[in-house]
Amino acid sequence: MKVIVDAMGGDNAPKSNVQGALNAVKEYGVDVALVGDGEAILECLKSLVVDNLPKGLEVVHASEAVTMEDDPATAFRHKKDSSLTVGLNLLNDGVGDAFVSAGSTGALLSAATLMTKRVKGIRRAALAPVVPTGNGGAVLIDCGANAECTPEYLLQFAFMGSYYARKVLGRNEPKVGLLNIGTEPTKGTKLQKETYLLLQEANDAGRLHFAGNVEAREAVEGAVDVIVADGYSGNIFLKTVEGAGKFLGRQMKGMFKKNLLTKLAAVLVKDGIREFKALMDADAVGGTALMGISKPVIKAHGSSNATAIQNAIRQGFTLAQSGLIDDITANVGYMCLEREKMLDESGEKL
Repeated sequence: MKVIVDAMGGDNAPKSNVQGALNAVKEYGVDVALVGDGEAILECLKSLVVDNLPKGLEVVHASEAVTMEDDPATAFRHKKDSSLTVGLNLLNDGVGDAFVSAGSTGALLSAATLMTKRVKGIRRAALAPVVPTGNGGAVLIDCGANAECTPEYLLQFAFMGSYYARKVLGRNEPKVGLLNIGTEPTKGTKLQKETYLLLQEANDAGRLHFAGNVEAREAVEGAVDVIVADGYSGNIFLKTVEGAGKFLGRQMKGMFKKNLLTKLAAVLVKDGIREFKALMDADAVGGTALMGISKPVIKAHGSSNATAIQNAIRQGFTLAQSGLIDDITANVGYMCLEREKMLDESGEKL
C-alpha cells in the first residue's frame, strides 16, 4: 500500500508533511511518496536528523507548487509540474493507492475532478468529514464543495455517505438524516422537500436506512450516522460545531483555573477533559475524504501539523483498502434519476 503526499501543500509545508510522512511509515508500515521540491524535502529530512531515506519513503521531484494566490480552477493546468498535478498523475498511473494534500481545497477539487475523474454517473464530488457527535462521529456530506445542489446530488451524497459510514466507520446499518429546519417531511425549501421523497423511496426499496429530516441539535447529539446537506448548509453546520467546541474548551479551561479548589477538581476529571479534547481535535481525524472521485483522495486541513498529516495518510490507505469506491461504482445506477424527472415546471433542467 502506497500513499502519495503533496509535500508542498499547506501552511506548514514542507516540514510538517515530511515529518507526518516519516511518522506514518514508521507507525503504519505504509509506503509514502513525497511529491515536491526535492531539495527542500531533503533539507527537512536533515533537520529531522534523517540523512538517508528510510525504507518505505521516496521523494518525487516537482519544481512548482500551487499557492493560495493561484486560480483554483486552472492552477493544475498552468502549473503542470506542481506537486498537486504530479501527485495526481502518479495516482492516475497506479503508482500509489491514495493521494493526500493540505493545499488549496478548490485547486484539489478541480484537479481531482478533471484529472482523476468522478465515478461514472456521479454528478458532483463532495467533501465528507467525520464530525464529532454523541454516537462517536457522523459523516457530514457535503460540507462546502457544492453550495448549490439538486435533489439528485443530495441523493447521491446520501448513498456515498452511507457506504462510507459502513465501510470506514464500521456502522452496520448507518442511519441517514437530511439536515433541515424541522423533522416534518413538509419542512425546508423545495430542495429539501424533493430530496426527502427521493430518500424515502430509496429507504422503501431497502437501499438506504433513511431516518428522515434531522435538525442540527439532534445531529450533534448523535441521532444519525450520516448527515446529508448541500455544501452551503453543511459548511455552516461544520463551522458552528468547530466554533462551539473551541468556545466550550476555552470556557472549561477558564473555569478550572479560577482557584485552588477548581484546579484540584480539574485533576480529578483530567481523563474526561482529555477525552473531550481528543473528540474535538481535528488533527486526530487528519482530513476529509473527497467522495465521488474514482480513486481515494484526502483533503487535509490547511494548517495541518505532522500529526494531522500522519492521520490523513492513515485515512488514505484505510479508504483505499475499504472497497468503498467499488461499492459506489457498483451501485451508481440506484443514485441517478431519469433525465425526464430532472425537469422543473418550466421544462428546464434542474
